[in-house]
Amino acid sequence: MDISLVIPLYNEKESLPELTEWIRRVMKENNFTYEIIFVDDGSTDGSWDEIKKLSANNNDIKAIRFRRNFGKSAALNVGFQKVKGDVVITMDADLQDSPDEIPELYKMIMEQDYDLVSGWKKKRYDPLSKTLPTKIFNWGTRMVSGIYLHDFNCGLKAYKHDVVKSIDVYGEMHRYIPIIAKWAGFNKIGEKIVHHYPRKYGTTKFGMSRFIRGPLDLLTINFVTKFGKRPMHFFGSMGIVVFIIGFIIALYLAIAKILYQQYKMTERPLFYLGILFMILGTMLFIGGFLAELIQRNSPDKNKYDIKEELNIVEGDSQRL
Repeated sequence: MDISLVIPLYNEKESLPELTEWIRRVMKENNFTYEIIFVDDGSTDGSWDEIKKLSANNNDIKAIRFRRNFGKSAALNVGFQKVKGDVVITMDADLQDSPDEIPELYKMIMEQDYDLVSGWKKKRYDPLSKTLPTKIFNWGTRMVSGIYLHDFNCGLKAYKHDVVKSIDVYGEMHRYIPIIAKWAGFNKIGEKIVHHYPRKYGTTKFGMSRFIRGPLDLLTINFVTKFGKRPMHFFGSMGIVVFIIGFIIALYLAIAKILYQQYKMTERPLFYLGILFMILGTMLFIGGFLAELIQRNSPDKNKYDIKEELNIVEGDSQRL
């Protein structure tokens, strides 16, 4: 199969017929073999019923329905588990991403050998209250990650099959998939300018809270990519340094006491600072040790309450 399309959605009933028709037209014009995987993230507006109508008499649509809203990252992660195509393309269901970009994205993966290609909505039809924070967010992400993309959060992306089978997306980490992919060893990451269309139906599902969660997620992904598999390297090293500082303070006070006999060690505030540092250092070291045990023995964290599936056969969820 040439292409798997993974489309997460939440209350996008009105846009689904037009989006599906648009995708099918593009695929037919380019003679692609394909599958469309809709992931209904707990919609309450009848989106699932609309998906079932669209799939009638057609085997190109597969769908997964969550029992409640888990978020875009969960939807993408479950969709990635089901894909079969050589190239995996993600897009939003609100018609702001154009399926006409699919052929060029496919060529960049297959012919130019990119591991991942991220869309860049150079001209956006969003208010300044959304575009300005987005620019600041993208600048900060570039500085921290070293990946020079203009639009990390663009929903329109293309991946090699191996990439999506080698990464896990959870929490709010869908914004940082290029960073996760790079950490997994996929270093050829490209960018393509794509069209951005005004929202035609409904309203945006993302509020101002994303501007608070975004920087926190960036700090999280930066830590996880460096120390997620070896937390002892971070906590243990920090614990040793802090403990040594505390020990040096205590040793200095002890030597001064022996040499000068002029004061009680417990009368000096520095004594309590040294004790505090040694206790904190010990706690950090133990915390790193426990984190290492948890990481090495943790069960699969990507379990979601799937209520219903459509045209998903056994074996689609197998991971490489």
